[in-house]
Amino acid sequence: MGTAFPIERRVTDLSLVAYADESVRRYHDPRFDATAVKLLPGEHYVTAVPHEMIVTVLGSCVAACIRDPTIGVGGMNHFMLPESPDGRWGGACAAMRYGNFAMEKLVNDILKRGGCRSRLEVKVFGGASLMGASAIGTANGEFVLRYLKEEGLTAEAQDLYGVFPRRVHYFPSNGQAHVLALRRQDDLAMVAHETHYRTQLQLAPVTGSIELFGGRQQP
Repeated sequence: MGTAFPIERRVTDLSLVAYADESVRRYHDPRFDATAVKLLPGEHYVTAVPHEMIVTVLGSCVAACIRDPTIGVGGMNHFMLPESPDGRWGGACAAMRYGNFAMEKLVNDILKRGGCRSRLEVKVFGGASLMGASAIGTANGEFVLRYLKEEGLTAEAQDLYGVFPRRVHYFPSNGQAHVLALRRQDDLAMVAHETHYRTQLQLAPVTGSIELFGGRQQP
């Protein structure tokens, strides 16, 4: 499988991830000399701004990085669960917690900004088997690959499964992705963060709708 841009991997310290202040969502990253946009679980972000970088941290979650290289528009999502119980792309599953909605939402937002589906470049990351979350990570990874196959899309690069959480830096303008493996001894912090998010999902109602590729609107 070809990779349009290299993926950089190295081990870093999970303490560098600022969970304490979730209000800090946009900041300057001196290492990359770029404006970084922090993506949290259940969110997605699309941009056409040069030198803007999307950053997220993944445990059992999965993030898809998708862009149209011709017009330089792209983005990233971050989802916890593969799909709704009924397996539908819209309706009751219309929340970013689910991979089927998260993927459709990200792709549709790129297309609405002038992207062309046949040109989409896709890279996927995450799905680690952390303590107590191995089944979820595997299911997320298998889902995103199945989704891409069913939609006629190809992952030009992927870094899925394994036992380490990851931090992903993605530049939609040029497609560069840097993946940093976080140290295993710090997995407890990642598990605690995802467990908290999963608990919120169980309490929060599922609402919203989604416009599918064919232009259909789910209630």
